[in-house]
Amino acid sequence: MLAERSTRVRLFLAFWLFILSGVAFLDRTNISIAGLHISTEYGLGNQRLGWIFSAFLIGYAIFQLPAGWLAARFGPRKVLTVGVIWWAVATALTAILPSGIPHAVSLLIAIRFGLGAGESVVYPAANQFVARWIPTEERGFINGLIFAGVGAGSGLTPPLLTWMITHHGWRAVFWFSAILGLAVGLVWWYVSRDTPDEHPWISPAELREIHNGLPANPIVATEEGSVPEKISWSAIFHRRDLAALMMGYFSFGYIAWIFFSWFFLYMAQVRGLDLRESALFTMLPFLSMTICSLGGGVLSDRLTHRFGLRVGRCAVAAAALALTAICLVAGSQAAHPQTAAIILAIGAGALYISQSSFWSVSADIAGHNSGVFSSVVNMGGQVGAAITASLTPWIALRFGWNVSFGVAGALAVISALCWLTVHPERPLDTKGA
Repeated sequence: MLAERSTRVRLFLAFWLFILSGVAFLDRTNISIAGLHISTEYGLGNQRLGWIFSAFLIGYAIFQLPAGWLAARFGPRKVLTVGVIWWAVATALTAILPSGIPHAVSLLIAIRFGLGAGESVVYPAANQFVARWIPTEERGFINGLIFAGVGAGSGLTPPLLTWMITHHGWRAVFWFSAILGLAVGLVWWYVSRDTPDEHPWISPAELREIHNGLPANPIVATEEGSVPEKISWSAIFHRRDLAALMMGYFSFGYIAWIFFSWFFLYMAQVRGLDLRESALFTMLPFLSMTICSLGGGVLSDRLTHRFGLRVGRCAVAAAALALTAICLVAGSQAAHPQTAAIILAIGAGALYISQSSFWSVSADIAGHNSGVFSSVVNMGGQVGAAITASLTPWIALRFGWNVSFGVAGALAVISALCWLTVHPERPLDTKGA
């Protein structure tokens, strides 16, 4: 009798979400690499450039809850595909904005707001995929893989984008980002399905493995597609540790976007590195994020398996955020630019050890409601990110960059404390709410 063939379709789809995550962060951080050239061409300055950075994040934050609902209602396949097409168009609009056009700042703010609205679906939809496809004991690694795309997309591209700007101008960066995003989104439409039961490539062995590893399987497949259970709005908003997760992710977003928005300019303008050196050293935090996102996910799963969810998710995140605070303060005060870049990169990596916990906990707690639950948590993160995009240069201008990093360090401590109040071992009470 032949042995039953087992597939790993869920791992391939998770890998493609890693690719989508990388492209999403390429599209949202390319403006920081091109920022010096855009600022010069349109006469912006750092403060107005900060408004443009914030516009993306405000659009992203405002549309989080609708994005979570859409992911739960229509599934990650459709929602992510439409989202990618949307943000590819918004990225292309940046490239075609003429030089010398009146009200350039307002137009760039509007375009970036639209890009943020389009990208708002990425991680709620990905978390909906995790809740439907990924067994509990694999969620740390899978979320770590998905969010490793953040570091890969933001970190591996600065030298490439810098080369493009040098040889073809800053607009080439946005054309490249738009075309790449569209291609990756179309592949996602072709290879993905909303539930394991709907996928033609999945083997019976893998399907059993998935179903046996899920805490519940509330999604049923019909001829018309997947039919989710009703979203438990009351249970979600009565969850006591939701506020702690939102505050913790607010701090996470504030810190992360210092790297995404300002680190390149910080190394060039404050630390005195030239364009090439700044691009190379800007890679370090994002490479660190990539490695530590994966490592943090694996560590979370192993400790969860051995000691339970409180240790595997909460203790890992709290310890990582405490290390982040130390590195932010120490790195900002280092005398040499190279030393500062290395220490701050370690801090960025430590921050991303905690990343998978935020998203794994959302799936652990909320189950089929995870698309909405995670979008509410993510809203907190994007509000923090929007604030840092404009507040960080304001603090630096008046009090110095050491104070800017000190504020971020204090928020890392607050985020660590928030994790002490989270209880992923207690699922959402959808019956009692």
